[in-house]
Amino acid sequence: MKSRPMRSLAAVAALSALALAGCSSGPANTTATPAATASGASGVKLISDGKLTVCTHLPYAPFQSNDDSGKTVGFDVDMMDLVAKKLGVQQTIVDTPFEGIKSGQDMATGKCDIAAAGMTITDERKKAILFSEPYFDATQALLVNNASTVKTLADLKGKKLGAQSSTTGLDYANKNKDANGYDVVEFQDLAAETQALLTGQIDGAINDLPVWSEAIKENAGKAKIATQFDTGEQYGFGMKLGNDGLKKVVDEIITSSKSDGTYDKLFKKWIGDVPAQ
Repeated sequence: MKSRPMRSLAAVAALSALALAGCSSGPANTTATPAATASGASGVKLISDGKLTVCTHLPYAPFQSNDDSGKTVGFDVDMMDLVAKKLGVQQTIVDTPFEGIKSGQDMATGKCDIAAAGMTITDERKKAILFSEPYFDATQALLVNNASTVKTLADLKGKKLGAQSSTTGLDYANKNKDANGYDVVEFQDLAAETQALLTGQIDGAINDLPVWSEAIKENAGKAKIATQFDTGEQYGFGMKLGNDGLKKVVDEIITSSKSDGTYDKLFKKWIGDVPAQ
């Protein structure tokens, strides 16, 4: 999918991105509204006056998920709050299928201004999406039940490997399927994939390392990381092609948050220790 920087499990403990402070976490009107100029950021056009409308796909902790009160929280959510503050507006979140995000359709049709969904930057997606500068290095990982003896993809021969629809994890699973002799089982969201692994419906599950770190925390003693796959992926925030004004602001926030220490604080809050540079 999502498919942002973590090279080890210890360096990754959580992340996020969705509903925001003072904004609705429920689905928003999908009908495009006339573009409105955001106050405080000359030249930046938003689909709703006074709002930065953010598309995401829940749950995908620690980047975005709902807390016990139903509020959407996470790393991506906090990063988008920084962008909204810079624009002088409030963030509002739309939970939507990932397919519409990764295809660029949700931004192109005015469903949202920007997508913050732990989304990997790829050459194919660049054809339909204007990406921000990379803001997170993503590593794929294989999750198995605690009692499993599986350590590599080869150990899954004749078994079932789960993957999430429309993600780079699914791409990786399919790419290596024939060489390792496993069957790929596709799931529409992270929650379904995780549940299938925990209940023994599948023998392994592939997704981004940070989200598996969060799943292990939430299901203590039930699952473990068998291995990691450093695919060189990086996350980016996605916008409509041609929306250079918004991209400029987002890129400035990514850069400034890293230079003034804000990024590291959010990283530690949602994910864990910041990886050594």
